[in-house]
Amino acid sequence: MATLQAKTVNGKKYWQIVQSRRVNGKPRPIVLAHLGTIEGILDKLGRQGAKRAVKSYSHGLICALLTLGEKLDVVASLNARTKAARQYFADKPLRNNLTVGATLLLAAIGRICCPTSKRGWYDWAKTTSLQYLLRSDFSQLDSQHFWDMMDSFPVEEIDGAELEIIGKTAELFGIEADTLLYDTTNFYTYIASTNTKCLIARRGKNKQKRGDLRQVGLAMAVTKGDFLPVFHEAYQGNMNDALVFKSIIGKLKDRMEKLGLTLDKHTMVFDRGCNSKKNLELVSKAGLFYVGALSPSHHKRLVADASGNRSLVNLDGDPLEVYRDKRVIWGEERTALVFVSDSLKEGQSQGLLTCAKKARQKLDEENARLRKPKRKNFTPSELRERITRMAAVKGAPGIIKWKLKADQDGMWRVEHELDTMALSKLEDSYGFRIIMTNRHEWGTEEIIKCYYGQAFIENSFKNIKNPYHLAVTPEFHWTDQKIRVHFFTCVIGYLLAAIIWKIARTNCGYDGNLDNLLDTLNGIRLAAIIEQQESSGKSKVDYSIEQLDGEEQKIVAALGVDDTHLDQIKMRGFSVYDP
Repeated sequence: MATLQAKTVNGKKYWQIVQSRRVNGKPRPIVLAHLGTIEGILDKLGRQGAKRAVKSYSHGLICALLTLGEKLDVVASLNARTKAARQYFADKPLRNNLTVGATLLLAAIGRICCPTSKRGWYDWAKTTSLQYLLRSDFSQLDSQHFWDMMDSFPVEEIDGAELEIIGKTAELFGIEADTLLYDTTNFYTYIASTNTKCLIARRGKNKQKRGDLRQVGLAMAVTKGDFLPVFHEAYQGNMNDALVFKSIIGKLKDRMEKLGLTLDKHTMVFDRGCNSKKNLELVSKAGLFYVGALSPSHHKRLVADASGNRSLVNLDGDPLEVYRDKRVIWGEERTALVFVSDSLKEGQSQGLLTCAKKARQKLDEENARLRKPKRKNFTPSELRERITRMAAVKGAPGIIKWKLKADQDGMWRVEHELDTMALSKLEDSYGFRIIMTNRHEWGTEEIIKCYYGQAFIENSFKNIKNPYHLAVTPEFHWTDQKIRVHFFTCVIGYLLAAIIWKIARTNCGYDGNLDNLLDTLNGIRLAAIIEQQESSGKSKVDYSIEQLDGEEQKIVAALGVDDTHLDQIKMRGFSVYDP
């Protein structure tokens, strides 16, 4: 028979349910349950009349990013370079109990999870476990807080801070960087045309088709294996790719050397927009190895030599006819490959057919206009000149055949058709790609695969233009300093996300893309179970991660995001400038 017994430990009385049993023929007390103190027993009994509520917060991605930021010591790296530009600020300002480094890290985390304006940052943050994990109240973090703290990070310190964080990344996680992929893109802004204080935002050819707005450019180099950014620079929006590349060749070399990347074992990959004779001379003087592209329209002799002289190459099981030659191009001997890309040829052919279709639709509309009684009268020469302009297709002269005829009643009409022979001839010249390199010892397949790695950095730029994660826009800043610091925080955010993606792929075989991984982690939620006792009015909150499915459990295990991370995350330099 079980009995209720008390046991005193350190002056406190604890209650147990005990049953006497025979062990080896002798009676022994066996504890069936520990009930605790009398207060605890009464509290448990009182919970039966308590009101219970549950509130959940987005948790998985926040916890992973904070843990990673702590390992890389991001806050301390940023704080070490903080210096306020305003006389009425302390050199290292502390606002709302947050340092500059902590503020920039929080801004970067916000960019990864849910890109918002600085004004909308707290509205997002309160839906996450951010305040609980850091044991902080962020309700005072308005746009002015972020602007003041961003002002206190000098632009000239961006390069050093980025180098230190990437160096720690290499130390902790490794950087497989035998190939670096380089490219540029741009981002439109809403800076007024009359704003003469902002010099970095200029009008140019916008890749998002917003030529009506001023834009800022971003150059970035990432590793081929893990897509980790090792270099970035924001530049004036009216600079073309070749001019930008010329200005940063030396900086790229310097960054590679400081990261310990041996120049003769690494290869830069860039597209043909970066090419010029002077640029390639600078690359050679810097001692860099490269794989790049040339424009077929600028090297017609090379394309002509390739016709009928291509050899069959096996590219991962797909046959490809390639012409290979070593010749002097722009004053230096380079290995050049010429081949036809079926996807490029199809795209160019479809583009030509679309333009021809639009031109013929204009001619049909002109026929309809000519049949109207109140049409504007043109002389035959004026009409022929007008139709010639309508039938013109850029890059394909004479592709549309047409005749101007007069009906019996004196009304003009245009007869037109597509010249299939001219079309076929043009299509034969489509799809050519030219790749050049100073890696003369490499095989043809190796050179082509290396160049096609350029698509990876284009995916990186797609990620940082994703409106749901990592987006650089909206960028509601209008001074050069704040814009550069904003771009820096976005690149740091992309670096953290890329590291998490690398860990998930390595540790649990995750095969999804970065966007899906971030969505999955955002979906891992922290539940707050709130119990309020009606009699006393007191409440108690217990926190627990919601039930996970199989894939989520693997990712959580790989990243170490579990219940053990519900304790306070202590980040050096978060609320005080550590020495």
